[in-house]
Amino acid sequence: METEFAPTFTLLSDTGTEVSLTDFRGKKVVLYFYPKADTPGCTTQACTVRDNYPVIAEKDVVVIGISPDEPAVLAKFRAKYELPFILLSDPDHKVAEAYGAWGEKQMYGKAYMGILRSHFAIDEEGRFMERALNVKPATTADLALKLVAL
Repeated sequence: METEFAPTFTLLSDTGTEVSLTDFRGKKVVLYFYPKADTPGCTTQACTVRDNYPVIAEKDVVVIGISPDEPAVLAKFRAKYELPFILLSDPDHKVAEAYGAWGEKQMYGKAYMGILRSHFAIDEEGRFMERALNVKPATTADLALKLVAL
């Protein structure tokens, strides 16, 4: 059975440049979705990846974080926490929807639609290696380290 290809996309980065998933063909990619920059869970998720980044980057694994935040907000988040990886803006959540990372959530008994904290491992040809929805913030770094070991 053939493995499914990850949906391709082009989004604006925290620097205002366009970044496409296809830019990274030939490399393994950890793609993660988070609800909002500079909030507790999202900061934990980003900083655990940052803290393990030297090992991840040494093996040429690309890390990309995606949220609905505007590029300027992402730039502040990246600078504040010295994040060494790419952050992309998905304000209309189209990419999140394509990956299944947009869905119904609950807070204080009220249902609403939002980003489901998720991560995906993508191989050098753009195929999914692993997919996980509703993950705990600290587990994205674990996925990246697992990819490094492959």
